[in-house]
Amino acid sequence: MATIRPSSDLRNRYNEISEFCNKYNEPVFITKNGTGDLVVLSNAEYERLCGLAELHVKLDAGLEDVKSKRVRNAEDVFADIERKLNLD
Repeated sequence: MATIRPSSDLRNRYNEISEFCNKYNEPVFITKNGTGDLVVLSNAEYERLCGLAELHVKLDAGLEDVKSKRVRNAEDVFADIERKLNLD
């Protein structure tokens, strides 16, 4: 269930909103004059969501490489890595 609060709560109940966001990793939706305006997240949840978005971008790029046949054999890739790290 979404947590929706008026913008005045940012000023008057900031600590309560912060505690909720950090404890439950859930956003709080802030309204201004009865209309959606902001979404407040904990820093940890924001970083997690950004990481997921970045992962999706990288996975999409990888899938596009597979479709376009821009791939290499895994053994060759690992051999190159070992060579670069002087592990061979």
